[in-house]
Amino acid sequence: MSKFKINSEHKNARTATLILNGKKINTPFFMPVATKGSVKMLSHEELKELGTQCLISNAFVLSLKPGTEIIAKHGGLHGFMNWQGGIFTDSGGFQVLSDTFCRKLTEEGVLFRNPYTGVDSMFTPEESTRIQNLLGSDVAMVLDDVPKAGAIKQRVSQAMERTTSWAQRSKDAHKNKKQLQFAIVQGGVHKPLRKKSALALTEMNFDGYAIGGLAIGEPLSKMKETIEYTIPFLPKEKPVYLMGVGSVKELVESVEMGVDCFDSAFPTRTARHGKAFVGAGHINIDAAIYRDDTKPLDEKCACMVCRNYSRAYLHHLFSTKEENAQKWLSYHNLFFVQQIMKKMREEINSGNFSSSAFLKKLSAGKI
Repeated sequence: MSKFKINSEHKNARTATLILNGKKINTPFFMPVATKGSVKMLSHEELKELGTQCLISNAFVLSLKPGTEIIAKHGGLHGFMNWQGGIFTDSGGFQVLSDTFCRKLTEEGVLFRNPYTGVDSMFTPEESTRIQNLLGSDVAMVLDDVPKAGAIKQRVSQAMERTTSWAQRSKDAHKNKKQLQFAIVQGGVHKPLRKKSALALTEMNFDGYAIGGLAIGEPLSKMKETIEYTIPFLPKEKPVYLMGVGSVKELVESVEMGVDCFDSAFPTRTARHGKAFVGAGHINIDAAIYRDDTKPLDEKCACMVCRNYSRAYLHHLFSTKEENAQKWLSYHNLFFVQQIMKKMREEINSGNFSSSAFLKKLSAGKI
């Protein structure tokens, strides 16, 4: 089975080893998003090369196409994707509850319209769990109710209560003994709701706990305040997963607060729009000032892109709409994030990690 062993602590930040079916994952770690079983623009070989330990795919989306039966013929998601690292599967709560899919939301589950067939179906916590059990991911997420950013407190409270109820139903339906199951804390930016959610889910004794419903449009200061408030109510001996956060500053600050695991499409999505991570921020490679810039994206970065290509060349590719520009910026951004995670692990282990000091060194090109 799987174990979570804390190796080193520096204040609230920590490193640990998460063992997923024999695979040792070093925390804190970042997961690129492979919604349909693939990270946009990058091969699995490239993901491994740049230091990726885990991916996250979407169980709901994969159940629609190609379908669990086809994936099962490959022995599960690892075989279907030919990815031997760790795999988390999101339940699909965020997608199912979007206006694109959702027809009706009830205590039973979500009535959704299949975009491929046009047929309406009920998607329940039990069905989400069954699908993830069949996919055979290392970690399955429970189905949660995700309120939109800015929702009134009554709606946020309803979503939190429903997520708690669905979590228990998901746990009762969980049959794959080789697969961990993580619950998701909801409650928006309302502290009493976050506390109530965290304590109720902790009583259910899940293998890990995610903080969901953030990074969806609330002020960053509120997000940080909510994370910092929520973590002490979660069991210290279990991994803490912050969903949907992938910007450098927020990653570093969240690790200092005690987060072990992250996922986000932000590094690759912004890369496809011409943003390259440098220092503690980013540059827009399509800006005219880079037309004749012979420097690499980031002079301290050792990735394949920075070793081989100039800003001027990448600017040219972007301005002429060559797809390799999106691919190489995606590679650079994910390499950049994975190196930051590695360096944070090293500093925590050495006992001198501070988010403010780390970000200052990053901005000054000393990391």
